[in-house]
Amino acid sequence: MEKPGTRIKFGFGIGDLGGNLFFTIIGFYLLYFMTDVAKLPAALAGTVLLAGKIWDAVTDPITGYLSDNTRSRWGRRRPFMFVGSLLAFVGMIFMFTVPETSSQTGLFWLLLLWFCLLNTAYTLVNIPYMALLPELTSDFDQRTVLTGYRMGFAVIGTFIGAGAVMPLVGLFGSERTGWSVMGAIMGAIMLATAMVTIWAIREPDHSSMPRQRGSFVSTYIRVLGMKVFLQALIPWTLFITGTTMIQGALVYYFKYIFNNEALFQVALLLLLSFSLLCIPLWVKISQKIGKNHSYNIGMLLMSAAVLFFALLGESLGPFWALAAMVLGGIGLSTHYVMPHSILPDIVEYDAVHNGGMRREGVFSSLWTFSSKIGQALALALNGWLLALFRYDPAVLPDRVTITGIKLVCGPIPVLFYIAGVLILYSYPISRQYYARMLEQQA
Repeated sequence: MEKPGTRIKFGFGIGDLGGNLFFTIIGFYLLYFMTDVAKLPAALAGTVLLAGKIWDAVTDPITGYLSDNTRSRWGRRRPFMFVGSLLAFVGMIFMFTVPETSSQTGLFWLLLLWFCLLNTAYTLVNIPYMALLPELTSDFDQRTVLTGYRMGFAVIGTFIGAGAVMPLVGLFGSERTGWSVMGAIMGAIMLATAMVTIWAIREPDHSSMPRQRGSFVSTYIRVLGMKVFLQALIPWTLFITGTTMIQGALVYYFKYIFNNEALFQVALLLLLSFSLLCIPLWVKISQKIGKNHSYNIGMLLMSAAVLFFALLGESLGPFWALAAMVLGGIGLSTHYVMPHSILPDIVEYDAVHNGGMRREGVFSSLWTFSSKIGQALALALNGWLLALFRYDPAVLPDRVTITGIKLVCGPIPVLFYIAGVLILYSYPISRQYYARMLEQQA
């Protein structure tokens, strides 16, 4: 298969700008929106996030299986992306519009409903999008290059999602109106970037390819029985959990410990800038030492950074806290590139050992399913831990609450990071392993 051209690289890459914008807004701001704007108690807000993400995760395998078995003139993936991007635009508006109800129970159910609908729309875009990469090239290193383009746009999406939300909200006299308009603008960006990918990518002709052998359930059981897949899937889930906890807690740290919510935007700028700048560096490093080892080094750097930030930031002051964001950004860069470059190699491994049957949608759905379970656990833990440590947005936090905020910014997420590093260390598919595998197939 020839190397992808510029149109494919940029067309594929830009698709994750909207996806990561969504991921960032949900991770950094949705809990805050529900507790401090919609005035839902923290424990209930955490439950909304948990239940919504579990629903989101359930829809992933269904979408993956259906897209693998779809045959249409527009391809297997793009019809789902088209419908999902339209629904996501509408869903973003409703999600960030405070419901007109005085009942806490009613508020809880309405927010949960919109969150489930929004996540379903995102699934229809993201699962087929992820399944595109293995079809664009079979080259071991070109997949990392394509992932580099994708993650470059993903970091731009993260910049927009992290840095533009509060300024957009602040443009309007009414905070509630500001959040609604912000949702509409971000939803429009998600819609536009998905449409560019749909236009730029031409899927291979799969009209003659047989559909999946076996039932929906048996297909997923077989895939989950693959040791090599689990050696990558479990660390990915653990890393997602730790990272999402940190994302959701940072705004509380800057608001209540540094008493400087505006400094949060500076911290995000540093974190994401260095993540973006280091993507080409990690692409090169991975070609020397392997994808899994690069990923592990990055997560260990991130662990050191957040521990320093959470435990010493208050005493050392904002300058050193921001310096920790720089180190964290260097490590976090691997989280953008390596896992999405690892997954296509596993898809190829499965095709070689499964008579050529390609199950990109199944693997992509399980990959995203596990990440959403990790997100759900992380966001729920944040809400529950804040409630446990007596967080109340109506009163100034005491030392107990401050301790809780520090724990969810560093020590607890690092436990997830360390567990992931230990499992990923033994992941077997290196460049040499991959080359031998393709030679045996030929």
